[in-house]
Amino acid sequence: MNASAHLTLQAAEQAAGGQSHPASTLYVVATPIGNLADIGLRALYLLAHADTLACEDTRHTQQLIRSYGLDRPGNQLLAVHQHNEAEAAQEVLRRLAQGERVAYVSDAGTPAISDPGARLVGAVRAAGYRIMPLPGASSVTTLLSASGMTGEGGFVFQGFLPSKATERERAVQTLSQEPRAVVLLEAPHRIEATAKALAALGTRQVTIGRELTKQFEQIHTVAAHDLHAWLCERPEHQRGEFALVVHENTAAETTTGDGDRVLQLLLPELPLKTAVRLAAEITGESKNTLYERALQLKNQGS
Repeated sequence: MNASAHLTLQAAEQAAGGQSHPASTLYVVATPIGNLADIGLRALYLLAHADTLACEDTRHTQQLIRSYGLDRPGNQLLAVHQHNEAEAAQEVLRRLAQGERVAYVSDAGTPAISDPGARLVGAVRAAGYRIMPLPGASSVTTLLSASGMTGEGGFVFQGFLPSKATERERAVQTLSQEPRAVVLLEAPHRIEATAKALAALGTRQVTIGRELTKQFEQIHTVAAHDLHAWLCERPEHQRGEFALVVHENTAAETTTGDGDRVLQLLLPELPLKTAVRLAAEITGESKNTLYERALQLKNQGS
């Protein structure tokens, strides 16, 4: 164990060692989403002292804890992932019944959000055992804090959009009616398709976070219809794990009835941009506002 790891474990012992960690409890433990220094001291203490580490991937978790100078025998690690979660939950319940402290970790971030863990938590709660969350890193709150969105209307966590094109387009159409900010997650092999689908949101702002907390972290804000072009500017723009914040839909709250009536008359006869330009000249409303509303009207009619 190197000196840095030793000092970190020592700090975890001092910070959390005297706290209550009841038996027969499931500890839901957040782990770093990239930067290993983001581990919490209480999380580190539980990773060292829990009787069982339930893991989305035992090999990944073993590698993670070794980076902190920890090592656990294989019989103290239990695989609990999306393909076996219901069955593995029964083994967790058996261990809780024996008085064990079970810590659950996903591969990165806070479990049971988009990662596995929700079924496990549900089974443990239904069985009457205690669940203790240990907060920490989350790509959702990490990107929200850097997005610059006002937060006055709150936000919605959408997670991953559907993988099938028609379902994804339908989901974006629904999203276009949502006035609050929306948080999405995406994998590198699907980010381009998602960007193309989000173009239907027009000038609505999107903040994209790539490789959050890692060495090549990148955070960029752009209009939705320009997101795909930004991704294609450089190959590295499409690499890594992604989180996106679709900003509040302020246009939905400011479009007047006059703008709607004019757009409804013009859109069937003219290209969208021409209809928006003429509607702006007739009503005096903002082109950006009318453009957003025109997209919504188009989607409603499709």
